[in-house]
Amino acid sequence: MLCTSIFRRFAFIAVFTFAVFSAFAQPPKPGKSSTDPTDNPRTVKSEPNIAYEKWINEDVGPIATKEEVAAFKKLTTNEERENFIEYFWRRRDPNPETEVNEYREQYYERIAYANEHFASGVPGWKTDRGRIYIRWGKPDSVEAHPSGGSYNRPSYEGGGTITSYPFETWFYRHLDGVGDGIEIEFVDPTGTGEYKIARDANEKNALANVPGANPNPVETSTYMREQDNPFTRMDIIRGLETPPRLANNDLMQTLIGSPQVDNNPLGVDLRIDFFRQSEGRVITTFTVQTDNKELSFVDSGGLQTAKMNILGLVTAVTGKRSGIFEDAVTTSSTPAELASAKSRKSVYQKAVALAPGNYKIDLAVRDVESGSKGIVRMGFAVPKYDEGKIGTSTLILASKLRSTADNEIGQPFVIGNAKVIPNLSGIFKQGQEVGVYMQVYNAGIDGTTLRPSVDVEYILLKDGKQVYHQPEDWSGLSDSGQRLILAKLLPTDKLPVGNYELKVTVKDHTNGTVVENKGNFTITQ
Repeated sequence: MLCTSIFRRFAFIAVFTFAVFSAFAQPPKPGKSSTDPTDNPRTVKSEPNIAYEKWINEDVGPIATKEEVAAFKKLTTNEERENFIEYFWRRRDPNPETEVNEYREQYYERIAYANEHFASGVPGWKTDRGRIYIRWGKPDSVEAHPSGGSYNRPSYEGGGTITSYPFETWFYRHLDGVGDGIEIEFVDPTGTGEYKIARDANEKNALANVPGANPNPVETSTYMREQDNPFTRMDIIRGLETPPRLANNDLMQTLIGSPQVDNNPLGVDLRIDFFRQSEGRVITTFTVQTDNKELSFVDSGGLQTAKMNILGLVTAVTGKRSGIFEDAVTTSSTPAELASAKSRKSVYQKAVALAPGNYKIDLAVRDVESGSKGIVRMGFAVPKYDEGKIGTSTLILASKLRSTADNEIGQPFVIGNAKVIPNLSGIFKQGQEVGVYMQVYNAGIDGTTLRPSVDVEYILLKDGKQVYHQPEDWSGLSDSGQRLILAKLLPTDKLPVGNYELKVTVKDHTNGTVVENKGNFTITQ
């Protein structure tokens, strides 16, 4: 009997084990989850980046606007977040020309001070005093009653003597967006050191709710200050809880304030060109173009005028600010010629001297009348021109190319002794001349012919086939030191409509080096 019982138990265990093994061994049926968790697809949820959340919620919480917080939380990549952080501080920089952002340094000094002096079981930056100090800075004066006790109230608070909680009164002469002569009262009713903003002057009265506790009855106030009016006080507190107004809240805010898409964007084209100034400096030109049809023209003194504000920030990859330009430009037309003016384009140019290296530019253009804006962000590399080695500037295909007068030196679009207006669209009407401008550096002069010891050829291709070829004959050559200026107008009246590629090749006779620059354009009817 004992053997039979053991056998039966063994058989039961074997059958149960086989059944369980079979259940795990069989593949799951389609549409159903497997009983083995390793066979099921894993649901992976990306963890939020704590450092970035801490930055927007804690580090800059007192000064970040609601729009900035909402925009930051919509960003999906760390690169976007890093760019946002950079722009966040840049728009608050009181002096963009300097390398140091004085506001950011001062801000983090305030946080350190708040954490050191206002902590009370919670970090100092979380307290009312800490938040006000971080947001608005050091008060002009402080009246402190750290122990509370007997306090003689001024007449505008009702007069009489009360027993007060510990409290402080901060005074600011002026706060932008809040007002003048701002008094802020902080009360510590728990005696723990955590002071709270008082909504009314009676909050510091420790015995206010104890009948007959005050030895001196409260006197009737003969007058009340406007700032002590309950509604005024609430307005002041509301203003104190609002992030301070930005000093650079115009184009700087447009450029770097929010990555949100504008409902009415302004189309902007940007072109960057390089011209050697010296071994260590390169003139970098930023050419901006907009379509007049996208601008809002309004009457101004009998002329139809459109106004634009332009802001550009040039930054090295190291984060060093290398240049900034801001201009207000206008384009005008008579009422009769307005339709024709809207079919054209407006072009603006700014030249900045930069050292060779990698940079980026943040550009904002805003139509003053409509508020439409366009933003362009572009990285670029400023070339290094070696002494003794043949080199060239950027090849420019220009809508206008001509010699300059003496009074035009230093004006926009003037390069050397030529006025060059690039055609950013690359579209030329049939019969319109295509201006070709380029500079050649370190070209030697042949002692026998007294001509440059380089050959230059202009080659025009259409559909990969050569349709135009012309060597440079050096007539009208402009030579400044070892800089040769190539300026030529290509006629298009005999060229059919279509797309073209222009090659300008420069061959150095001394070592056989060949430099080739290319440009593309389109001819339309």
